[in-house]
Amino acid sequence: MEGGDGGGEAERVCVVTGGRGFAARHLVEMLLRSPKWLVVRIADLGPSIRLDPAEEEGPLGGAILSGRAIYVSADLRDKSQVVKACQGADAVFHMAAPDSSINNFKLHYSVNVEGTKNIIDACIECKVKRLIYTSSPSVVFDGVHGIYNADESMPYPDKYNDSYSETKAAAEALVIKANGVNGLLTCCIRPSSIFGPGDKLLVPSLVTAARAGKSKFIVGDGNNMYDFTYVENVAHGHICAEQALASGGVVAERAAGQAYFITNMEPIKFWEFMSRILEGLGYQRYSWKKIPAAVVMPIAHVVELIYRILGPWGMSVPQLTPSRIRLLSCNRTFSSLKARDQIGYTPIVSLEDGLRRTIESYSHLHAEQQIERSLRSDQPSKIYLLMGSGNG
Repeated sequence: MEGGDGGGEAERVCVVTGGRGFAARHLVEMLLRSPKWLVVRIADLGPSIRLDPAEEEGPLGGAILSGRAIYVSADLRDKSQVVKACQGADAVFHMAAPDSSINNFKLHYSVNVEGTKNIIDACIECKVKRLIYTSSPSVVFDGVHGIYNADESMPYPDKYNDSYSETKAAAEALVIKANGVNGLLTCCIRPSSIFGPGDKLLVPSLVTAARAGKSKFIVGDGNNMYDFTYVENVAHGHICAEQALASGGVVAERAAGQAYFITNMEPIKFWEFMSRILEGLGYQRYSWKKIPAAVVMPIAHVVELIYRILGPWGMSVPQLTPSRIRLLSCNRTFSSLKARDQIGYTPIVSLEDGLRRTIESYSHLHAEQQIERSLRSDQPSKIYLLMGSGNG
């Protein structure tokens, strides 16, 4: 199916880098549901693809068996592997990135910047028509000042608070600069605070905190607003961008070389969102105890310093870091009007429905499930301690 030069209508091939990541899995499934693509090529670090049971029963499992979805092992830092992954493709969705919570400049630069350079070079060499890059709203965040309803005219800051944001901004600039080179059209998507089924960070960490009795505290005044984006809306935003670039004419000209904030267009208080998830999973809503960010910040700096020293010796990435404290206490909302007007993006799943679907997908983390497991093991659990502690 992948024979030929991939350039004609009979060989419509797209590539998703980081294709086994959280948001990328949803994009892959959405691409497979579209009749537009004959082949969806999934590129990621692993030597082979291992499907979850749900994936085996879903569109991906059938597509792998039929050859419509093909897995390619590729390290972005190896240009020859990247070229192989992009060979014969009409479009590349570049979603691969390291863990943003690890403040490791060498790692982030090698993947986000050098890896993106390899993607761009491979797209030009392989005559790929369209490149859609998954950027981040953090490219305009200086790590200090809150952001309220920012649009794409907001410039990059002079200084960044962490290496992930800095290198994502550098990569975004490279992708925008590459627009028009050898006929390549590029576009950048900046999805804000992604949540949904399959996330292995946000909900599990919230539940862990709740079970340990740590969910009664908030950093800041609790009124900071956030734009959370349901994962299927993020996938939809990427598809809108690709379709705009493929449309030709004025639509393509307007979208090419642009960056777009993608949100649910429903800002919500950060801590209200967290409460909604915990309550949906059966954890009691507490009267939040507010801790000023200024009180926590010195501790976070000490923790970060210790991690810099002990990280190479195996210390796990700390939860309490200066950048995380700022993220928990600042406003971070963005306007998606440019995306609506230029690439036709509007959310396909509301915040309310997204929360419901997310909570349903984590039924195994429900408080009642934890209690039942504790009863079966005949051991007191942290959830008992959490529930018994009341509102005090």
